Amino acid sequence: MKIIPLNEGIFTVTKDKIFTEIQRDEVETADPKLLKMGVCPFLIVLPNNELVLFDAGTGYIKNNRIVLLQRMEETGYQPEQVSKILLSHLHKDHIEGLGQINGNAIEPYFPNAQIYYQQRELEYALKQTESYSFDQEYLKLFTKLPNLVAMNDNEGNINEYITYQVTGGHSPFHQVFWIKEGNETAFYGADNLPQKSYLKFHIAYKSDYDGKKAKELRLLWEEQAKAENWTILFYHEFSRNVTTL
Repeated sequence: MKIIPLNEGIFTVTKDKIFTEIQRDEVETADPKLLKMGVCPFLIVLPNNELVLFDAGTGYIKNNRIVLLQRMEETGYQPEQVSKILLSHLHKDHIEGLGQINGNAIEPYFPNAQIYYQQRELEYALKQTESYSFDQEYLKLFTKLPNLVAMNDNEGNINEYITYQVTGGHSPFHQVFWIKEGNETAFYGADNLPQKSYLKFHIAYKSDYDGKKAKELRLLWEEQAKAENWTILFYHEFSRNVTTL
């Protein structure tokens, strides 16, 4: 497998989930009241040359260009080549790079991709009308996208290389993924394991739906990752988004 980070940038994030790009050297000097995070979807090239995208970013536009698509094209791949998009959950910073709102529809950036999502997560998200983490307008239009694949099981296979498990934690039906080829395993924990620092500080975060469960999962995954030499993908890391422990 080939793992390609598609880093949209580093952002400050307000309580009402407004994302503003900053530079790496501004992380320490930015307003301490604001969250700081990278946003990095991952493009996986499987042994059969299938392209799979893990989460879709914010849809950030810079200099009139969609950064996610620009990052992909810089690697030599085109959005039309992506066959599957796997969504860990439906927070706005993970799905709004699927496409741009145009009238009463989302114009997809990846027209040939099947979009895999947890149906129970969608049902929950559509009820969270007071939460800034979910963009209700975008979610409603999301349901009209072509090529949606509703997932209802708690675990299973996407194909011969990718497995998934619904874990909860960060959101009620948050799911994580493993990509396996031979003796190599890559793990994508999304927002249950968004940064390497989450393995250093073993705490339950208030930003999670179930912080205690997310903490327990991280402890389990850390042990497995060290024992089995996993490659870990960190969605919200500032840099070095792909690493082993």
